Amino acid sequence: MNPTQPRRPHAAFRWTVYVTTVVIVAVSTALVMSLFQNIAQRKREAEQVVFSLVDITEATVDPALWGKNFPRQYDSYMRTVDVERTTHGGSEAFQKLDEEPVWRTIFAGYGFALDYREERGHAYMLTDQRETQRVTMLKQPGACLHCHASVVAAYREAGLEKGAGGSLTDPLLSETGLAQLRQGFEAMCAMPYEEATQRVDHPVTCLDCHDPETNQLRITRPAFMAGIARLAESDDPVPHLPSVERWRRGDRAAEYDPNALATRQEMRSLTCAQCHVEYYFKGEGKLLTYPWHNGLKAEHLEKYYDDVGFSDWTHKESGAKVLKAQHPEFELWSQGIHARSGVSCADCHMPYKREGAIKVSDHHIRSPLLNIARACQTCHRYPEEEILARAEGIQNRNRALLTRASDAVVDLITAIHGAKEAGASDEQLAEARALQRKAQWRLDFVAAENSMGFHAGQEAARLLGEAIDYARQGEVEIARPRAGAP
Repeated sequence: MNPTQPRRPHAAFRWTVYVTTVVIVAVSTALVMSLFQNIAQRKREAEQVVFSLVDITEATVDPALWGKNFPRQYDSYMRTVDVERTTHGGSEAFQKLDEEPVWRTIFAGYGFALDYREERGHAYMLTDQRETQRVTMLKQPGACLHCHASVVAAYREAGLEKGAGGSLTDPLLSETGLAQLRQGFEAMCAMPYEEATQRVDHPVTCLDCHDPETNQLRITRPAFMAGIARLAESDDPVPHLPSVERWRRGDRAAEYDPNALATRQEMRSLTCAQCHVEYYFKGEGKLLTYPWHNGLKAEHLEKYYDDVGFSDWTHKESGAKVLKAQHPEFELWSQGIHARSGVSCADCHMPYKREGAIKVSDHHIRSPLLNIARACQTCHRYPEEEILARAEGIQNRNRALLTRASDAVVDLITAIHGAKEAGASDEQLAEARALQRKAQWRLDFVAAENSMGFHAGQEAARLLGEAIDYARQGEVEIARPRAGAP
């Protein structure tokens, strides 16, 4: 044997290599075929064929009927009955007046001094309103139902009674449908609550946000339609609403219409903004109105109220004409980083979820902090513990400022009350009362907004800082020596 020649592989070794290669090829082929079959199956699932088990029309208010055609969405919608809690919020209907008695003083003489409970999930919005002492013990208008019930069909029925023409099954966004909606809205706003609430049976349902023919998102609330049109005509920049900015640069022959102009991503916020906003009841007809004539910031809304001479009530202890913020989530969110980044309300509160290859929005509307993996981590690639700590850090700072602001406002109320009891005139108290109005408005703007400042952390801190400042200025005003003071 020539030692310079390479050795030929042993026959057994060659056989082993051959068999191993065949096995690897076979396994790889099987895996590829399995993957192909899985992809094909998921593609078939992704077609998500909707079997119309029932006919859905503009008159279909009951969500259970929609659920027959859209069971995945309906199942999660029904979970809004769940009772859950985060550090600074949740869906437990505890009495805030007992947890924080300062609000009895802040709301003295107003309905919220009787009953001020933590809000629960969407499933309870109508029940809770019907049971609150602010309704059972005080006279309220039907305008309250605008955001607490499925009112689309009820408005249209009332509009038909007013002679709007057409039928209830006409497309909502048709000329006759909109006429029914607007006339019925005005009629129901003016009704006593006891009469108006008999016309509705459900909290917000599918019909309030979706077209029954196409299932596309749509705006259905007349107060929002009017409010967003006025906002578009204001000088307030709204870069988070690009369709409004485009309308401002274009032909303004017709008013801004979100149903015609807003993008789908914008609609994923605007449908929520129909109700999660600040509002008031205007005039003798108690017409629900959004005060967006100057813009969306707290001082823009305040200026509108000042210009029209509106106040929610006269404070029982101080005599100041003050304002009550409602739930200005849309307004505060509009000042935050998520809005500027194009993140919608639904991205966080109704994140997409997958069932097989089907992607649907989770209709179990709740705090993102209860669902960090799907609500936050799709954008923020950090551990859940870090995301939670960051969010709660913002909330904790605003909570501390809110406590200091509420103490400052109570101190001012006490000071004004003491001066009034000592014989100070209305003229002498006018400036301090004006400062109470400004301080209390900013405090309540953050307190009534349901994110403990998270929707726009810096903006919330600014408002609470101003609330503290205005309240302390008011105390200085009361303490200032005055000519002729007793």
